[in-house]
Amino acid sequence: MRLKDKVAIITGAANGLGLAAARTFAREGAKVALTDFNVEQGRHRANELRDEGYEVTFFQVNVADRASVDKLVEDVAKIYGGVDILVNNAGITRDAMLKKLSVEDFQRVLDVNLTGVFHCTQAALPYMLEKGWGRIISTSSVSGVYGNVGQTNYAAAKAAVVGMTKTWAKELGRKGINVNAVAPGFIETAMVEKVPENILDGIRKTIPLGRLGKPEDIANAYLFLASEESNYVNGTVLHVDGGIMM
Repeated sequence: MRLKDKVAIITGAANGLGLAAARTFAREGAKVALTDFNVEQGRHRANELRDEGYEVTFFQVNVADRASVDKLVEDVAKIYGGVDILVNNAGITRDAMLKKLSVEDFQRVLDVNLTGVFHCTQAALPYMLEKGWGRIISTSSVSGVYGNVGQTNYAAAKAAVVGMTKTWAKELGRKGINVNAVAPGFIETAMVEKVPENILDGIRKTIPLGRLGKPEDIANAYLFLASEESNYVNGTVLHVDGGIMM
């Protein structure tokens, strides 16, 4: 098992990419803290995974609120003895063209998708420093690298995640902590389901692999970056997008 006895916190894990990551990590032997803002859905998912025989515990968290994040990390450390892996996966969208984008929607996306990454990483860091080993993996996006129409807030936050990733990789690499990001393309999640089918058909035509990605495609990238196999990978943004941005 590639993550045997490692303690992993995965944010936004009640569905989509986070849920796929929770299942994948647990299958590979990790003790998984499945975290989400949605209590009912999060508990349901954790129960499902436990029924499958995995060691998973649900924790409610609002990543945009520092007190909530601090409590999460403290609770996980009390139960499991520390934190080895952090997957900053929680994210939201509030899409609108620049002319119509409200200040509130701009700020809300930054609060969750950017400031939330900072909160979780800073809170988990002391436990990794204590062990002299850690993996920090944050979810960026192709939108954060190339921009996307109607996503000023989302693209800004995801671009900033790349900048933080590279900064932390330089700060923490010598301390045994690898910091990387994953930039998903168009993945079959609830977020993408909001896109009209005719637009998705057009998107598929631009992807060299000819299909949208699956959550498991991203989970496998997270797994690689969380495992010992990525010991010499640091400060990288791993694109998992079917080649759409070549």
